[in-house]
Amino acid sequence: MKILFYFGHPSQYLFLRNPINILKKKGIDCDLIIKSKDVLEKLLIENKEAYINILPEGRNSGRIGILTGLIKRDYRLFRFVKNRHYDIFIGTDPSLAHIGFLKRIPVITVLEDDIHVVPELAWITFPFTSLILTPKECQTGKFEKRTIHYNGYMKLAYLHPGRFSKKAAIFKQPYFLIRTSRLDAYHDAGISGFTFQIIQRIIPLLLNKGSVYISSEGTLDESLKPFELKINPTEVQQVLANATMLISDSQSMSMEAAMLGVPSIRFSDFAGRISVLDELENVYGLTFGIPTDSQNRLFDKINELLSLLDLEKEFQNRRQKMLRDKIDVTAFMVWFIENYPDSVNIMKENPEYQDRFR
Repeated sequence: MKILFYFGHPSQYLFLRNPINILKKKGIDCDLIIKSKDVLEKLLIENKEAYINILPEGRNSGRIGILTGLIKRDYRLFRFVKNRHYDIFIGTDPSLAHIGFLKRIPVITVLEDDIHVVPELAWITFPFTSLILTPKECQTGKFEKRTIHYNGYMKLAYLHPGRFSKKAAIFKQPYFLIRTSRLDAYHDAGISGFTFQIIQRIIPLLLNKGSVYISSEGTLDESLKPFELKINPTEVQQVLANATMLISDSQSMSMEAAMLGVPSIRFSDFAGRISVLDELENVYGLTFGIPTDSQNRLFDKINELLSLLDLEKEFQNRRQKMLRDKIDVTAFMVWFIENYPDSVNIMKENPEYQDRFR
C-alpha cells in the first residue's frame, strides 16, 4: 500500500504524525506533501520527515489570494502525482480531493469542523472526496452518507495520555499563555478575535498571578515583544501542558488545551458554532467560548477561573471524564487506514467496533 498525505496546517500533521510512523513500521509507503503555513515546515524538519512543499511561497490573504493559492496547489499537486501510483490520498485540502477525483484515487478527507463553519471549503472539497472522516459531533449536512464518525477528537490523536507525556516545565511556573491567530483561512471571513487593546487589558490581570507568554501567528506590536514566546515549535504542546491557563482566539490551540486539561478561554466569533468545542465546553467544562461582542464576559471569566481553588486539580478531573468517554484516536486511525476500504464497511455496519480502541 502507498499513501499520499497532504498537510496544510500544523495541527493536521500532528494529528497523523503518530499513525504515519506506525504505518511506516508496518511497511506501508507514506509520502508527505505540504504547503507553507505557520510552523508546519519547521515541525517536519524538526521531526526529520521527508516531504515536498508544493507552495513554499505561501499565499496571500483575501479571496483572490485564497483562490490563486488553490489553483497553484491543484496544478502542482497534479504534476507531482502524474506519474506516481497511490492507493489512497489522505488530508483536508480541496486540491487533494480535486486531484484524487481526476486520477480516480480514493480520497479520505479528515477534519473536525462542521459544514456550516467551513461552507466554502466543504463545497469545493466534499463533492470530490470519497470519504469524510470526522469526530462524531461534527455535522456534514448533505454529505452525511459519505461520512464516518469516530468517538474522539483530532487533537486527541497526539495528546492522548498513551501518546503524550508531560515533561518538566521549560519556564518557571505559574505562567499563562495567550495565543493569537491570523484568522485568514477560508472559514475565517468575517470572524474577529483579539485586538491589541484587549490583550493590553488581559496582561495585567494575569501578571498578578504569574508570568505571561504570547504566541502569535502574526507580528506582535513592539510593546508586546517582551512577552513573546520564543521556543522550538516542537515544544509548544509541552509549554501548553504546563501552563496555568490559555486565553486565545485560536480554536485549534483551545482544543489542544482541553485535551491536556488546561483551562482555556476562547475569545472569538466562532464561540458556540463549532460542535467539538461545544461538547468540550457544555459536557466536560474544559473550555469556554466568548464572542467578541462580549468583552466584559471575557474579563469576568478570567477572574472567575483565577479565583477558583485547586484549578489544576479540578480541570484534570474534568479531563479524565472526557478521556474515559473517548477512544485512542491514533490506534483507530492506524486500523482504519491499514484496513481501508473494508474498515468503511465495518464502521457503517457496526460503529461500536471502534470501542475496542479505548
